Amino acid sequence: MTKTELAKRLAEQTGLSQVKALEVISTIFDARPGKGIIAEELDAGGKVIIPGFGSFHTRHRSAREGRNPATGKKMRIPARSYPVFRPGKTLKERVGK
Repeated sequence: MTKTELAKRLAEQTGLSQVKALEVISTIFDARPGKGIIAEELDAGGKVIIPGFGSFHTRHRSAREGRNPATGKKMRIPARSYPVFRPGKTLKERVGK
């Protein structure tokens, strides 16, 4: 399902216009800097919990040593944080039938 298809479905189920539904979806999920409610919360080190659906949070990976697969040369991989989604119990049960 694409973002446009999601907006169309949201518009049908809520009575919003398709343009307004697309705006709502973008406001929540946009990942560009300074946009998106979920991304802003994760940037701030927070967590977004949607009961029954799941939670979004970040994890931190420490710096480590790795190898360049093309040359075999050792290299330093810097520390970084990355986003994680963990599905909720209700979603797991529904999808895992």
